[in-house]
Amino acid sequence: MLAFLLIQTQSIGKPITAYLPVLVFFVFAIIFAVMPIALSRFLRPMMYSKAKMRPYECGIDPDTDAHDRFTVRYYIIAMLFLIFDVETIFLLPWAIIFMGEDFSFTKFALIEMFVFLGILIVGYYYAWRKGALNWA
Repeated sequence: MLAFLLIQTQSIGKPITAYLPVLVFFVFAIIFAVMPIALSRFLRPMMYSKAKMRPYECGIDPDTDAHDRFTVRYYIIAMLFLIFDVETIFLLPWAIIFMGEDFSFTKFALIEMFVFLGILIVGYYYAWRKGALNWA
């Protein structure tokens, strides 16, 4: 009888049951994503007023059309921000690698980082001298 129970308990856990928590997680994730959208569809008001359809700009009534053109300077500053922001992301992996034990590699990494920062500073200086950082 004991041997029968041991054999039976070993065959209960099939490999497919190991994926049951993953399946439950996906079901809850889908419900969690779909339910707010479905509930908002049924609970929202169906009639929109003129005040509801106006654009909201921090409580200030809009003076111009929403499709005004931006100056090129706005896009230049946005691109400069992206360039310098993405470049600084490379500092974290370098700092983690720099903490390594191999001194010859860390000396090489230190020199490479100074070259990298030098190029970054030259680019910033060039943008500053060209007036790309002046907002007005």
